[in-house]
Amino acid sequence: MASTSKTKVQQLLAAAAAACDDKKAEDIRILALDPSESGLTDYFLICTGLSDRQNVAITDEIEIRLKRDFGTYPNSVEGRRQGEWILMDYVDFIVHVFSAEKRAFYGLERLRKSATVLSIDDLNAELKSAITAGRSKPASKTPSPAAKVFTSSPKKKVAAAKKVSASATPAKKTAVKRAAKKTSLATKAAARLGTKKTFVKQTSEKKSSR
Repeated sequence: MASTSKTKVQQLLAAAAAACDDKKAEDIRILALDPSESGLTDYFLICTGLSDRQNVAITDEIEIRLKRDFGTYPNSVEGRRQGEWILMDYVDFIVHVFSAEKRAFYGLERLRKSATVLSIDDLNAELKSAITAGRSKPASKTPSPAAKVFTSSPKKKVAAAKKVSASATPAKKTAVKRAAKKTSLATKAAARLGTKKTFVKQTSEKKSSR
């Protein structure tokens, strides 16, 4: 199912079937379509109403319930004005609400012989099993390498830095001291020999370089 997870689709489908049942729809059937033939959708929900008005009421209840409980709207609704065959396209499943005559005439169940017929109880049992299996999956307790890096102690980092500093060779320390001494002497000489004009010029050049 490209657009929605299977469990979410089954939840929507179960809610739509319950809405049909609440509005006294008859002969409610769910067809799980064969994957090789389900390029259009994954499920058909088919039911029969005793009148055109009841058919409209069934589809209204489905639309209200899915919008209220899941924030889901049908992609399209066809046949509501006539009421003899109303089709609601929810992408991953399609609802067909028929009059008895139109259902017998079009025979969707006969046309989809490879489909698996599910009752509402079958769908609810499958949905409950999927939800239970999802909740029973143990969470991983082993922290990832990224987590270990994130949770490393700042004290350990400081200790490691001190250790590296302490391990520096005497030759390197001597070279650093000599370089600092030379820099200090050069600075003092420049301060003695430089004029105010030179100082202003150097300051201007530093500002412009920034």
